[in-house]
Amino acid sequence: MEILHISAECYPVAKVGGLGDVVGALPKYQHQLGSIAKVVVPAYRTKYYDTHEFDVVHQAGMWLGHDWYHFNVLKERSNELGFDLYLVDIPGLLDTPGVYGYPNDTERFLAFQIAVLDWVNEWQHQPDVIHCHDHHTGLIPFLMSYGYKYPRLKEVPSVLTIHNAQYQGQFGWDKLYLIPSFDLWKSGLLDWRGAINPLAAAIKCAWRVTTVSPGYLEELYSAANGLESLISQERQKTVGILNGIDTLVWDPATDPMLTLNYNEDTLEKGKEENKQALCERFGLDTALPLISFIGRLVGEKGADLLPEIIDRSLHELPGEVNFLVLGSGDPHVEWSLQQTREEVSYGFNVHIGYNEALSHQIYAGSDFLLMPSRVEPCGLNQLYALRYGTIPMVRSTGGLKDTVIDFGDKDGVGIRFNQAGVWDACYSVKRAIELYNDAKHLREIRLRGMHIDHSWSSSAQHYLDVYSSLK
Repeated sequence: MEILHISAECYPVAKVGGLGDVVGALPKYQHQLGSIAKVVVPAYRTKYYDTHEFDVVHQAGMWLGHDWYHFNVLKERSNELGFDLYLVDIPGLLDTPGVYGYPNDTERFLAFQIAVLDWVNEWQHQPDVIHCHDHHTGLIPFLMSYGYKYPRLKEVPSVLTIHNAQYQGQFGWDKLYLIPSFDLWKSGLLDWRGAINPLAAAIKCAWRVTTVSPGYLEELYSAANGLESLISQERQKTVGILNGIDTLVWDPATDPMLTLNYNEDTLEKGKEENKQALCERFGLDTALPLISFIGRLVGEKGADLLPEIIDRSLHELPGEVNFLVLGSGDPHVEWSLQQTREEVSYGFNVHIGYNEALSHQIYAGSDFLLMPSRVEPCGLNQLYALRYGTIPMVRSTGGLKDTVIDFGDKDGVGIRFNQAGVWDACYSVKRAIELYNDAKHLREIRLRGMHIDHSWSSSAQHYLDVYSSLK
């Protein structure tokens, strides 16, 4: 079976969040299970692009509305990722240092989708499945079915994975001319609440729709940023499949980014050495429990709650706990965290920005990982934390609810709280301190979490089963 994954992100080529991690791992595991998995992403000018060699496998031109663009499809030469990687290079649109946040993002990702379809339309054979990820590729299932240029692709099954329904890529009907010609009688499939909505179009047109956890699928029926009725209407073709993690990348025994590697037998020493390095770097007390946050500093992650959680905890529990934050996002949240660091004289530090190596060190050196998320479709951070013997402290939502059992319950591996609020999170901080001071129980919980198999193997097979059901 040949699967073509189309995505805006793929680790380590370009990563902003969990989407990049998933697309960088799932195809590798599908390949190991005997399938041919390929990935195509934009050719952003990232470090990966600059440090790898590529062969040009396709050259063509395309119209985007009234503008003509030349594009190249590049294939990574070494195949080091464990699957065939293709980059779509469109000078003037996709040759950016970043992934998102440009005023012409609508045009950029429309052009990416058109270029991919034009390229695949020229293949001498057809892939068995085209797997689209999030709204950046959401118009592909529609154009495969109704675009006049792509009759050869009409019978190719398409799958959409919703990684985060909060982002839907909507744009006005005034930009309809940018979309390649199609059967205008089908234009209603593009519409949702008076706008062209790529995510809604993909939900309507894809042969199967998956979400990144069963819990998130259930939540989408009642909380999908305006798509609730559509997802309920398409219920018969939806399925929730829990994300996995790449256990070759995320392994404390071999991770090259750690101060000291460790396994279950050397857990205490390994955690201690990595925590020591982390605390020395950020001026924290190694004798105290270290609670960290890693991620985008945005409202859906509950990041706006962090300044008050940290401030209140440090004032109510002076000299009992440390906090460390790594992330970037909302400028006001960044400013609030920096102000909090200035106002408290102990127990807290923050690193604004994205740093992959530092994130690995934090997973290894922290005692607890705080995730006060309002929305968490799956969450990978809690899975990384468990793998590294770090106890997740999570708000009970989406994939966090699916993967973290409270340590007060049978087979518990973490701390769960119900509300995305300061009080619930602060109460969980107190529970974390109590657990930290019970060394025997702490070790037991850590080891239990490390024993859980959250690899991609079973999830990758689940996706293959979905594909097979479409034939």
